[in-house]
Amino acid sequence: MSANEKGRVMLIYPPGRLYQRSEDRAQCNIDESAVTTVRACNDLGYAASVLRNRGYEVFLRDYQTELASINDVAKDIESFKPNMLFMSITNATIIEDLAFIKQLKNDYSFITVLKGAIFFNADNKLFDELDITEADYLIGGEEEFIIGPLADCVLCGEGDIASISGIFYKNEEGKFIKTDFSCWNSDLDSLPFPARDLMKNSLYIRPDTKEPLATISVSRGCPSRCTYCLTPIISGKKLRKRSTENVFAEVEECYKKYSIRNFFFKADTFTYDNKWAIELCDRIINSDLNGKIEFTVNARVDTLSEELLRKLKQAGCFMIVVGFESGNDETLKRIRKGTTAQMNLEAARMIKKAKIPYCGCFMIGFPWESEEDIKKSLKSIFKLNPDFIEIHIAMPYYGTKLYSECEEAGTISASAFGADYFTPNTTGTQSVSIDKVIKFKKKYNLMFYLRPNYIAVKVFDALRNPRILLSYFEHGMKLLRKNI
Repeated sequence: MSANEKGRVMLIYPPGRLYQRSEDRAQCNIDESAVTTVRACNDLGYAASVLRNRGYEVFLRDYQTELASINDVAKDIESFKPNMLFMSITNATIIEDLAFIKQLKNDYSFITVLKGAIFFNADNKLFDELDITEADYLIGGEEEFIIGPLADCVLCGEGDIASISGIFYKNEEGKFIKTDFSCWNSDLDSLPFPARDLMKNSLYIRPDTKEPLATISVSRGCPSRCTYCLTPIISGKKLRKRSTENVFAEVEECYKKYSIRNFFFKADTFTYDNKWAIELCDRIINSDLNGKIEFTVNARVDTLSEELLRKLKQAGCFMIVVGFESGNDETLKRIRKGTTAQMNLEAARMIKKAKIPYCGCFMIGFPWESEEDIKKSLKSIFKLNPDFIEIHIAMPYYGTKLYSECEEAGTISASAFGADYFTPNTTGTQSVSIDKVIKFKKKYNLMFYLRPNYIAVKVFDALRNPRILLSYFEHGMKLLRKNI
């Protein structure tokens, strides 16, 4: 059977605000972020590879990051004539995304599949608050393992829709029916690499040098219990890793086939398994790519060791993103981070000793926090003294323990749908208004980044590379626009 006979599937990010649509956990608001750029559309890329392997014709485009318009979408639909449209959505953009789908369905006829963490094991609250009638199928599980069987079932009549885990489908009355959401696939090595030949890799850049940066998904799941995080809910509490051989093969393909030399090793916590992380570093160090590639990773402070940090530096790690979250021990205890302010300081000491730049992530606005709690937490930024910081406001995503705590505290101000951790759906804390929480965030962002010594050091470091100097200037201008 030819591809045209089997079906045509269009895979898209819709036009609109810049969000990290491939990130089911964080779904970062790029416009508001101090340091983040858009990462590659790996969810679309994985779906494209899986579908092509099954004989489907696919079309992939990230209209969001291209800053394209709905007219561009219409032209592509009229040219490609898809049987199915697959779209990635986020918690913050869901209302705009549904309006976009409704507009398309008024003009065109195709099966619509929406994918996003918002649909993971959702209850009636989702359908009570949102009009999802224009969508035909909802994927809340891991789409790479779902889209193939779903397309076969819907477009080719093969298989039983009710047997596909992690989705919602409509019954004869048009009501969404939920399948099983209780299991996750552990055979990550069985997945094909994302279809980077269909992705505009130049859109996804390293923040400082603006060189193309590929996202490599290396593991999923997290055993931690942080109350604000969606990961244990949507990815499971068991750490599922790709083999280091499989990860390295994808890195090699990116470097040799697409001339990409910068990478983000995406994991819920890259450093959770030190032995595995060191093994991956050794693969790079002992290969012909040693000294030719660089990468960034994320980490928890309680998963770092001096041995691992030395290996990361040797293998080419140019940045570690660390979730410090708070400098207040009481807050760290209540959010079940499993760390302390002293552990934060020790981790910062080890990273500096390894001479790896690092970005510190912090969170304020938990319902129990007072002004003094917030100030104490933010003042710890200067003790830790990272190279860069990102301050988030506690966002109670629906389904997390934090959401229940905010409900009990009476700080929920609106639906979680349409909100993010820069503009959350809370009134602030029980004693600090959301306006004041936002002012604290802006004040400490400016206090950190506008220190004369900090600026002098960064400018001096960047003098060897004009692109980095220009990037710092652009990020500085963005910081001023967003915080003054």
